[in-house]
Amino acid sequence: MNNGHEPATKADLRALEQRMEGKIDALEQRVEGKIDGSEQRVLDRVGEMIRDSETRLLQAFYSYADANNKRVGQLEANDQGVISRLGTLENRILEIEKRLNMPPQ
Repeated sequence: MNNGHEPATKADLRALEQRMEGKIDALEQRVEGKIDGSEQRVLDRVGEMIRDSETRLLQAFYSYADANNKRVGQLEANDQGVISRLGTLENRILEIEKRLNMPPQ
């Protein structure tokens, strides 16, 4: 294959085949490298999306828990007020019973 007009020999074909195999191998390696890079970027992005979702879920749960804590605190304060008023009423009834000389039952 020196001048392009002579018939190709088996050695020429083997050399051409080896060059083609080398180029194909190089191309396969480049494609695999690009696929590996793309795969890593996808995995990184998915991991980031999962972390973002976890953060949003935790924030929602914390907001819910905070609202519930406020409600519980308000209920406890209301209960405390009712208990205080009940104690006042019991004391007043006791005073009335003392005045009327009625022993408590």
